[in-house]
Amino acid sequence: MSTLPLAPHLILFIAGAGFFAGAQNALAGGGSFITFPALMLAGLNPLAANMTSTIALFPSQITSSLTTRRLVEDVGRLSFGKMFAISIGGGILGAILLLITPASFFAKLVPWLVLFATTMFAWGSFRKKPLHAGKGLPAPAIAAMQFAISIYGGYFGGGIGFLMLAALTLAGQQVRAAAATKNAMAMAMNASAVAIFAFSSQVSWFAALTLAVGGIAGGYTGAMLIRRLPEKLLRGFVVLVGAVLTVWMFMRA
Repeated sequence: MSTLPLAPHLILFIAGAGFFAGAQNALAGGGSFITFPALMLAGLNPLAANMTSTIALFPSQITSSLTTRRLVEDVGRLSFGKMFAISIGGGILGAILLLITPASFFAKLVPWLVLFATTMFAWGSFRKKPLHAGKGLPAPAIAAMQFAISIYGGYFGGGIGFLMLAALTLAGQQVRAAAATKNAMAMAMNASAVAIFAFSSQVSWFAALTLAVGGIAGGYTGAMLIRRLPEKLLRGFVVLVGAVLTVWMFMRA
């Protein structure tokens, strides 16, 4: 089992990163872009940081999904139950792929995936005639997109919130329902990954616990804001964060 002795200032740094990541995941996604580099700055290698981040953010995802469960809706003609099952299956496959393949290939795709997802979400949110349930993408396309996103989510996870928000918006969900549905499906796919990663010696459990404590508080705060923020402000926030993350990821690539 991996150990990571932390100085007090690093504990505060990681807990703060967890809080901000938990809130961001609840509102728009992309929290792993905060926790992943934070763990690397604290001394973990990329693989350990990836697994530790996934485990650490899982409790905050449970908090967010439970808090917004009443806003969850079916996606077009696909029931939420089917989408949930697809997310679990994809998450399992992605986590297994992470254990047997190098992460460098998917890491290079991250900036392009975030750019694509941010563009699609902005188009789906601000076009003059919003898409409505059942009039967007056909059910097989929605299922295929969610399965692909879930595989990626189990493998690396960066940007899955933006990808799901884009897909759900294109499928016809309004932004509040999409945010809540995204939270529940992210929890499903990461539950699969956590169940597999928990047995890896790469995981730093002390760092995971520190991140998780901050993430739970942040996830609850973000989930509360979903109910209270004006619709336009929430959409603008998602697009703004997506644009900033896209630029940052391309600079790091």
